[in-house]
Amino acid sequence: MDLIKAFTNEQLKETVPVIRIGDTVRIHNKIKEGTRERIQLFEGTVIAKHGGGISETFTVRRVSYGCGVEKTFPIHSPNVEKVDIIRVGKVRRAKLYYLRGRVGKSSKVKELI
Repeated sequence: MDLIKAFTNEQLKETVPVIRIGDTVRIHNKIKEGTRERIQLFEGTVIAKHGGGISETFTVRRVSYGCGVEKTFPIHSPNVEKVDIIRVGKVRRAKLYYLRGRVGKSSKVKELI
């Protein structure tokens, strides 16, 4: 058991961004295309967080060309280069799955002042 804990502690990032539900974030994600490597941005609202430790993930949703797109990112992944927090949202729920059924201004989360 200690071998597994030692391995997972070795893989954890030292500086973990403080991500909360309802925040609007910009994720810098590494994409490998053959031998080349580039950084792709994904900006949206955090609608869920799952797990803990090495397997902790967060789900980000955005509407792109009228179609809702959700991506789940592991927090401790080496492919997640950086997470910028753009807006802090004011929410009263742990999961914001109700945003999937909303369109337009009603799908926005109020900003925490």
